[in-house]
Amino acid sequence: MSDTTPRRRFLLGAGTAVAAGLAGELPRAARADAAAPGAQAAPAPSDGPPHAAAPSRRDAAGAPAPEALVLLNETEAAFVTAAVDAFVPADELSPAGSDCGIVAFIDRQLASEWGGGARMYRSGPYHKGKPEQGYQLALTPRQFVQTGIAEANAWSRAVHGKEFDRLGAVDRVAALKAMEEGKAQFQSIASRAFFNMLLDLTMEGFFSDPAHGGNRNYASWRMLGFPGLPATYADRFEEYRDKRYVAEPRSMSDFT
Repeated sequence: MSDTTPRRRFLLGAGTAVAAGLAGELPRAARADAAAPGAQAAPAPSDGPPHAAAPSRRDAAGAPAPEALVLLNETEAAFVTAAVDAFVPADELSPAGSDCGIVAFIDRQLASEWGGGARMYRSGPYHKGKPEQGYQLALTPRQFVQTGIAEANAWSRAVHGKEFDRLGAVDRVAALKAMEEGKAQFQSIASRAFFNMLLDLTMEGFFSDPAHGGNRNYASWRMLGFPGLPATYADRFEEYRDKRYVAEPRSMSDFT
């Protein structure tokens, strides 16, 4: 998290494997060390049905417009936007993360059955566990991320005097690094676990099929030279032997 190049190299290194494996449902439950030592589950944010909104892809001037969100409120969306733009900064390789639709992807995933913990065992007991035992909280992924955003902003106000999305670029990276290393003191969950889930969702949104809301205009697939869904190239092996094969990326939505 120290500067743009290592972040970009990390995403590039993970990209091919992630893109190849994300044709179906993408996010999974929170990874290891989710529970902070001695922490108690925070009061759960509202888990009611999300409010639907019609998507708007371009503004009046014809420029790309932000996706209409179905779950995240204004404060949460501002946090996620700032975070994904720190993970995926705009440069010669791709647009910024938010311009690639990652915020819309995360919003949709949190609003989905996965976000509501539909496939999680949630009957407890929720004892203090070791990091290698994985997620040990009663929160759904949706509640976990919403709680993490609220506690990250509270920590940012205490340390920097303002919420995360209002920090400068350098301070944002420093704040994310503190979360990554578990040095940011959250009230009820581990900052490292929150960072890991946020990073996982960002990578999935950046490299997944655009049908899920992220990877707008095939930004990451074009960066990697990944053609997307089609995998019927047997008749072209001889023609392109020892040559680079370039194909326009195609989403699974192109075949529906």
